Amino acid sequence: MNSHNKNFSLYFKTREKAVLAKGESFNYVTDFPQDLYIYDYKTKISTSLISYEWFPYQAKYFLEDYDFPVFPEDFAYYLLKDNNTLIMISAIKNINENFKFDISKKKLNKYHTNSELDFIISSIAKDCGYSSLKDNYKCSYYKPLISNNLIN
Repeated sequence: MNSHNKNFSLYFKTREKAVLAKGESFNYVTDFPQDLYIYDYKTKISTSLISYEWFPYQAKYFLEDYDFPVFPEDFAYYLLKDNNTLIMISAIKNINENFKFDISKKKLNKYHTNSELDFIISSIAKDCGYSSLKDNYKCSYYKPLISNNLIN
């Protein structure tokens, strides 16, 4: 997924090691889970943005009623027009929380869904409104970045 200003790209990269995780019914091995990476076109450097090293612990803070590990690939990612905010919509039915991730600060927060974003079948996000009093009413549509492990 390219940024709106074409300065960077977001993509999933498969990890080199499998992860043993606690499931709802039994323990399971997640074969090569994926982390979210960012590639900066100016510096030509690729770095990990959301990884399994820290994400499950941070997400657990917000997921009080969910006792199982959460992977970065368990979400659909929407990059907003500010090129700094990722809205993470949960694709797992038992996780009832969505997240907002600040790319520059690398900070994860709970996303409150009673905002202006309208999610349609979790494949497109629609943001409508006025930017200022002089502007026309505009709608922007956002496509998500979804891990191929999530689709399978």
